[in-house]
Amino acid sequence: MTTFAQMIDDTLMQLTGFSTFQDQATYLTADIEADSLSMLVNDVTAVSRGLIEIGSELIQVDNVNTTAGALIIPPYGRGYRSTTATSHSIGERVVSSPMFPRSMVKKALNDAIKSVYPELFAVGSTTFSFQPSITAYNLPEGALDVLQIRWQSTGPSKEWMPVRRYDVDKHAAVSEFSNGVAVNVYDGITPGRSVKVTFTKEPEPLNDETDVFTTVTGLPSSCEDLIRFGAAYRLVPFFDSARLSGQSAESDFGGANRQPSGASQLSRFLLQMYQVRLAEETKGLQSLFPTRSHYTR
Repeated sequence: MTTFAQMIDDTLMQLTGFSTFQDQATYLTADIEADSLSMLVNDVTAVSRGLIEIGSELIQVDNVNTTAGALIIPPYGRGYRSTTATSHSIGERVVSSPMFPRSMVKKALNDAIKSVYPELFAVGSTTFSFQPSITAYNLPEGALDVLQIRWQSTGPSKEWMPVRRYDVDKHAAVSEFSNGVAVNVYDGITPGRSVKVTFTKEPEPLNDETDVFTTVTGLPSSCEDLIRFGAAYRLVPFFDSARLSGQSAESDFGGANRQPSGASQLSRFLLQMYQVRLAEETKGLQSLFPTRSHYTR
């Protein structure tokens, strides 16, 4: 079961694992709280004034005290660039000037998850007991369209019979249907039998790094590389920003050694890979849930 943290690490490996961009890092030698404005690290020479990353938090460093082995943080430095200030424990990795902060990778992964809909969708289901006096039934929050409806037949066969006459009301009155989506069932079903509705919904974004990809998003595990490609092609163009005019001889020299627009070309390649995988996954999902005709009233 792949977690959000593994998705982030795999994406970072795709982006920087075999490039010349290697993180300069050290580690904390003492715990810090969410409001701490100084921290002790093992090797201050690995850190410079500017941006550092611990976990998913970006921190602005104002001064490096080489004698005390401490990093001094300004009042605005914690939770920098809309990240969340949290406490950190001794031994946690401190990255100096990360090329791709984890917060950026998280956002890119979730952008990729959201962008696959409607070509790809998550699947949900709900079950209710059929009542002959009721035609319309509420669908769960997030339900967008119905893939199929079946009801459990009587007798020992245990067969789930298809419902062929139904209609989906996507603008149902919220006074009667709390989620604003209802399904109207018109088939003659034995009263009291269970009816199972399978429906589509948008894939859910990932939040905590412990979130399991398939469980939270609702997408199959085969989509993991597709989502990583979707995140990578969004992030790779930032490599080209290193070629922008620098303010030192070192930055200009480093930029001269990199091919112009190389990252943009790589981004286009990753986009093509993403599109190929998206088409493959869409075809697979269509074969699993083929379009079925049904009757309405």
